[in-house]
Amino acid sequence: MKKLILPLIAFLVSTAAIATGTGDKYQGKDVQITQVEVRHVAEMAATVWEITVAGMAGNTTPTPVGQLHGAPVLGYVFPTSLQPTDVGFGTTEGIVALALTSHPDFDDTPLWDENADQKFDNDGIVWHPHWVVLTEDKRVAGGLAVKQFAADDASVVLPPTNPGMPMYMDSPGFQVITDGNTIRVVVPDYRMNHRRDFQYDGVAAYMQVNTQEEDKPMLGVYEVYSVASGDLSLPYSVQ
Repeated sequence: MKKLILPLIAFLVSTAAIATGTGDKYQGKDVQITQVEVRHVAEMAATVWEITVAGMAGNTTPTPVGQLHGAPVLGYVFPTSLQPTDVGFGTTEGIVALALTSHPDFDDTPLWDENADQKFDNDGIVWHPHWVVLTEDKRVAGGLAVKQFAADDASVVLPPTNPGMPMYMDSPGFQVITDGNTIRVVVPDYRMNHRRDFQYDGVAAYMQVNTQEEDKPMLGVYEVYSVASGDLSLPYSVQ
């Protein structure tokens, strides 16, 4: 797995300074990472994942386009060395990442009511988590995409909280908190196979949904705003 991860992380570093224009309007201090930390809190039996930025974390959200095709997605993403089977997927190749996302044009967390208004399909703009499996995809400027599969492929194993899209994506419902210049998410130990021996990094990126163009992925990374370490070497801590 590490042989796959390191070249892709290096590619992210090389593209971090490239503005494609697609997501350049969201460039700014709110997506400029200054620190990333994952720490285990024994009394909670959980890990706390944090990304700190130069501006206000989560303050910038995408401008809606009014449809699913071309819908913008902003993300604070933790690429990891975890295995897909650690977070509920079947065995497959790719980078397991925990992505904190905002996208006002659609809601892909049908089990969760993040804005607590008793409606479950109207809160995509609220920052929320996804487990995803990323693979290299040179069809998009950011070089990565969420791994897809044929909708009728019965061999694919997904977590029961998958939002029903033909991608390696999960909507686990973990608590996400924005607090000044930090965005954090709390992940119970049992939801990641009690793993504590993994490596991680931090990336802020612009993604976009594609439902019409066959030569592009369904959800690709189009612009990378900033990368933390670039080599998946950030230290895991125990509290």
